[in-house]
Amino acid sequence: MLAWLATQGTTEQREAAIQSIATSAAMRSRRAVLGHFSRELNQNIGLIGVVSMTEQGVSVYDNEKNGRNFLPGVKKRAVGDPLAADPAVNEAFDGSSQTAAFYRDVLERNSLDNAGMELISSVHYGVGFDNAFWDGSQMVYGDGSGRIFQAGGLTRAIDVIAHELTHGVTEFTAGLVYSKQSGALNESFSDVFGSLVKQYNLKQTAADATWLIGEGILVPTLGLALRSMQSPGTAFAGDHQPGHMDNYVDLPDDNNPANDNGGVHVNSGIPNHAFYLAAIALGGSAWEKAGKIWYNALTTKLGPNTQFVEAAQFTIDSAGELFGAAEQAAVRSAWTEVGVLG
Repeated sequence: MLAWLATQGTTEQREAAIQSIATSAAMRSRRAVLGHFSRELNQNIGLIGVVSMTEQGVSVYDNEKNGRNFLPGVKKRAVGDPLAADPAVNEAFDGSSQTAAFYRDVLERNSLDNAGMELISSVHYGVGFDNAFWDGSQMVYGDGSGRIFQAGGLTRAIDVIAHELTHGVTEFTAGLVYSKQSGALNESFSDVFGSLVKQYNLKQTAADATWLIGEGILVPTLGLALRSMQSPGTAFAGDHQPGHMDNYVDLPDDNNPANDNGGVHVNSGIPNHAFYLAAIALGGSAWEKAGKIWYNALTTKLGPNTQFVEAAQFTIDSAGELFGAAEQAAVRSAWTEVGVLG
């Protein structure tokens, strides 16, 4: 969306999008480097020299509208503390806590690294910054400029928070390279678990959920949400996500922001739609079967360069291991319907 707005938006939207793209690209590079060494050294090196680990599992800092050198900022709330005066602090705290609870209670995972790492967040990053991201060691939230994201919208969206934190889970497990199909899978797994955390907290079944990512956080003139897993390509005015391999967008990964690291946010619509179809076919609450199948594939089978066809087979295998033939058939059908499998 930001790349589209950088060329197609109003003058104000272009300025905000370009600022966000530049900062976000630098943070994603840092995330990739930290993720690689964290897996190689089997420790969270992202926190070395940043902030000390504590026994309290969630903490929120105020970046006070400064940049990377100021991260994490001034501590405002941790576990056991009363509500802060700042709504953004409380929203970031609640979003991280709810995400951690989902991974713990549903998937039996102890934080992002499965070893109890503290979830650190910094709010009020930059001035009107239009993004939120996992930087390889912590969450960072901009306030939104009111030109792309509504002011304060990024900390209010539990699915966006869980999406970004799931990049941390991927970092510590499959390590999907952020380029082309492996990068699209990286984005898709974050959308999957972002949506599941939201559904879990709202107590929604797969049939009840909207399957929109970031619903209601854009300025109204742009659209409903960032992405739709049910109907890829319909979330906002410039949404061109495909939901089928017939419409796969083969972009180069050439450091041009317009090409989105080879289409990682664009083509993630295909595996996103496969998950939606599988969840609907399996019925009930999506985290009960579909979510556990995708989690098992992510954490035990996928590797850095996994492609769509391989991911499809890994989820089919996981369905058989965890459940049975009927679930395998439902997952296979979902990947077939989006054209990944013949």
